[in-house]
Amino acid sequence: MSKNIDIGAKIKKYRKEKKYTLKMLSEQTGLSIGFLSQLERGMTTIAIDSLANVAKVLEVELSDFFESDTKSEIDPVVHGYDMPITQVTRQIIQYTLSKNVENFDMFPRVSYLLPFSDEEAGEPEMYKHEGEEFIYVLEGILTLDLDEQHYMLYPGDSIQYSSKVRHNWKNQTSKITKILTINTPNPLKTQTEHE
Repeated sequence: MSKNIDIGAKIKKYRKEKKYTLKMLSEQTGLSIGFLSQLERGMTTIAIDSLANVAKVLEVELSDFFESDTKSEIDPVVHGYDMPITQVTRQIIQYTLSKNVENFDMFPRVSYLLPFSDEEAGEPEMYKHEGEEFIYVLEGILTLDLDEQHYMLYPGDSIQYSSKVRHNWKNQTSKITKILTINTPNPLKTQTEHE
């Protein structure tokens, strides 16, 4: 089953559970009835921010629209339509870029940082840990705090730093920010007896 059909079928299921008509969902999301109808039949795609809005209206988590299990271990390629997804927080959705991430030292992922709502707009807590981090901004604007330094990163910008420095990043804009990150050590790596 393709992702479009799967997401559309889930939207229809959650909509029916709430006893919403397409018209009611359209009025609350700002998406046209025609678009929603095509989406439910898997005939079109939806942007992640629009899907987040649909999830909010239907009172479900954004991650409920995605399967998080990894398919065949024979094919090492992570296809764009089949990336394992995790909702890390209410603002961060993470796509893992490796099928066998537990076997490698690096942890590659793409993260979508949703905009903070007014009531959630506090400063994220700074933290530090072992290792190194690399960030490349794909879309949007990323705010990065490293100790006392404050950086704004734009599409095409990148940075590498020691994770031992107190740090955190956030999206302070009204649009989604999309970043590629690579971390070492990999927190998901399976430890062997020899390590």
